[in-house]
Amino acid sequence: MKIGILLGSTRVGRQSHKVALHLEKALKERGVAVDLIDLADDPLPILEGQSARSAQVEARVQALSARLRAADGLVFVTPEYHGSFSGVLKNALDYFWEEFNRKPIGVAAVSAGKLGGINASTQLQHVVLSLGAFAMPTKLLVSEVHNAFDESLQVKSEPIAKSTARFLDEYLWFASAIVQAKQAAAERAA
Repeated sequence: MKIGILLGSTRVGRQSHKVALHLEKALKERGVAVDLIDLADDPLPILEGQSARSAQVEARVQALSARLRAADGLVFVTPEYHGSFSGVLKNALDYFWEEFNRKPIGVAAVSAGKLGGINASTQLQHVVLSLGAFAMPTKLLVSEVHNAFDESLQVKSEPIAKSTARFLDEYLWFASAIVQAKQAAAERAA
């Protein structure tokens, strides 16, 4: 199974990348293939429509599309900005649709405050359903993210370590079940 992590923050001084890198490492330790898609490295302009795209933007969109399609499941990582998920993530999601079809998607949200991005995560789960994907009910919420990791990206808090392990346990079970069901349906159709 291959899991894509879509990191939805491009701000200078961002903190959500720590969660994405931590999840990438933890998944690899569990023997899962991972593709970390960082929108800061692969930015997309504000969506204006296909006819307005330059050849360079179209090439970037197609490359991201291929990476999203190659993933059996995805984890969206977002900071909470003004009670919602990041605009850069919403913009990226608007470029794609078929790439998410019937895929298991987990949501990880971070905040500088005590609530860990609960509003962002709830809203993002609604968008996941609108994409035709399956939103995992369990979310990973990281509060006070600026204090959650040390310089080597090790979790400093036992509750965050436990919630991350529980999130990954649930996500991998959820993703495996959906991937197996899709494979069985494809075999019956063949």
